[in-house]
Amino acid sequence: MQIMAVHDAMDVLNGKWRISILAVLCYRNKRRFSDILADVDGISNKMLSKELKDMEVNQLVTRTVLDTQPITVQYELTEYGQELQTVIKNLSAWGAKHRKKIIGK
Repeated sequence: MQIMAVHDAMDVLNGKWRISILAVLCYRNKRRFSDILADVDGISNKMLSKELKDMEVNQLVTRTVLDTQPITVQYELTEYGQELQTVIKNLSAWGAKHRKKIIGK
């Protein structure tokens, strides 16, 4: 049963970009589309748009259109998505430890 839960989680978090997008929203809170695009190195407009839509469907991210000129779209983690902050922060800590162990930096 626990293995199935891991598979379910990986179905939602799978892909090259989702963890990076979630990390941006975890550490930087509310972000405009262009900010996320700049923060996630190498992602295209089209891919970011697709990933954000998928994360909206999975209720991890909320999209807010602000009444500005030009129109601004802002993204943030939902309350449900914020439950992943512990996972993201633990993954970050492990990544830093691993980098130090392997590279020495």
